[in-house]
Formats: sequence, structure tokens, C-alpha cells
Amino acid sequence: METLPEPDASDPILAITGPTAVGKTELSLDVADRLDAEIISVDSRQVYEELTVGTAKPSSDARRRVPHHFIGERSLHEPFSAGAYAEAANDRIQEILARGRRPLVVGGATLYLHALQYGLADIPDVDDEVREQLKQRLETEGQDALYEELEQVDPKQAAETDPTKTQKVIRALEVYHGTGKTLSYYYENQPEPPFGYVTVVLNRDREKLYDRINRRVDQMLDAGLLEEVRDVMDIDGVQLDEPPLSTIGYREPIQHLKGDIDYDEMVRLVKRNTRRYAKRQLTWFRRYDEYHWRAAPETSAEDLIAALEDALGDSHSAAEDFMR
Repeated sequence: METLPEPDASDPILAITGPTAVGKTELSLDVADRLDAEIISVDSRQVYEELTVGTAKPSSDARRRVPHHFIGERSLHEPFSAGAYAEAANDRIQEILARGRRPLVVGGATLYLHALQYGLADIPDVDDEVREQLKQRLETEGQDALYEELEQVDPKQAAETDPTKTQKVIRALEVYHGTGKTLSYYYENQPEPPFGYVTVVLNRDREKLYDRINRRVDQMLDAGLLEEVRDVMDIDGVQLDEPPLSTIGYREPIQHLKGDIDYDEMVRLVKRNTRRYAKRQLTWFRRYDEYHWRAAPETSAEDLIAALEDALGDSHSAAEDFMR
């Protein structure tokens, strides 16, 4: 393996993603060691300091071994959106590069990863009254009438929207009525992300992945998941029915502690819902033709660094061609 050049802001950044419990963490530590990298976590829940057991946060030993960013940095009283994450992560990446080190992006939060790599449309907030009026029209006029209006005002978005998905139809119309511009306009004019990426998706045989998920849930329970959830439920002002506490691994324990379901049903639901979530993640990752898929058990740190080397070589060759 050749020595990598000094990191540069124009270089593609290695990103390691994949479904939950696939084995991203340990492999990413090996890669970070070899690249002298700092890890940018892409996880919508590990960012909260109160959530540790149920989010499978990297251990304190792992964080001492490699600097991690966006792990336990915020309180549950400070909601963190995908757009806010992408903005903060881009700043953090720039700081890492300024220190002469490489950023390594690791995690499976699909929307956060998309926001970081491709950006999100900067759509202004729309008055709730606009949405309520559209919902009333849905009841009185029907979904076909709303979709026909969308075809007139934003034909491009209409062509990409299933007429039966009324939530998406209403969203597109509320943007148009609330801002005077179409949803397509915002998508076409969203800011260009400042960094490029070479992204590796780790995957495993489905049954083996599901077995790892089931065992991880058991380990979380043994490590004190219910105790953590009890403590979180006692925090003043925390919304139990909104993210991140309405998500898998917290929603079900909360239901159990409230007396809505028994312990065995809670365990069954956490495992089932986590398996379903992993399946959704894999479906999402398949949207990106440029992603590189690797089998987690056989993939080494050297394999991933080689993928980065190839991308760096292509990037530098393109730059040289442009300068000629």
C-alpha cells in the first residue's frame, strides 16, 4: 500500500456506512489508526449525552484511541436536525483538515449521511395554517384534485411523486403556497456540498446480520438499557413521544415501563423493529449507484484504504487533466 499524500480539502473523504450492528465501529477504528484520522459520527442519537446504552455508543476506550466527533455533544433539550448536523459536520471536517489529519465519516443515519454528502434544500419554514388548509381541501376535494394542482404548478415534482402519497403532495403544495416558489426550485438550487466522498457500505448475510442484531439487543438489556430509559423519563421537559425517544430501542422500553407491554413483548418488538430498520437502511443505500458494497466479515482496513487510494488517484488525475 502506497503512502497517502497529505490530506487536502479537495480530496474525497472516506465514509463507512451500513445497517445497524453490521460491524462499522471496530473496522472504523482500525482504518482511523492507519489514516491518522478523526471520526465524524453520523448517528442521529449518539449525539445526545443522555443516550448511551440504547445507541451503542463507542466505548470510552474507543474514543481515547481515536478522536470522535458528535458523540454525546448535545442534550436532549437541544434537538439536532439533519441540516444542522451537516452544517456543523462540514465545519468540523474543515478543522480536522486544518490540523493536518484526515476526517473519517462513520455511521448509518441515512438522512444525516445524505445531508452531509449531497446537501439539503434550504426551504423556508411555512406557516402551519397553509398545511391545515390543504388538509381540509384533501377532505373536501379529494387527493386527485390536489395532485392535479401540483401537476400545474410544479410538473417536475408531480412527475416524481406518487399521487397516492398525499403527505408528499401536500408538502409540495404547501411549499408552493407558503413561499411562492416550487419544491423543484429549492431542490435545483440547493447549495453544493463542500467535500466529496468515497462511500463504502458494509453488509452481511441477512440471517447473520439479524443474529447480530438480536444479540446486541440482549447485550443492551444486560448493560442497563431499562435503567437508562428510566433516568431519561425522569428528565423534566423531555418529549417521550418525539425523536429521539420515539425511535427504536427507546420507544418500546418506554411502553414497557409505562405498563403498556410486558417485558417479553418489549424484547420481541425491539428486536423485530431493529431488524426492519436494518432492512430499510439497506434499501436506502441502494439508491446510490456510486456507493461501494463490501462484505463486512471479509473486509479489512487495508481494503477500505485501498478504495480511498483509488479515489484519490482519480481525483488527482482529473485535476492534472484540467490544468493541462
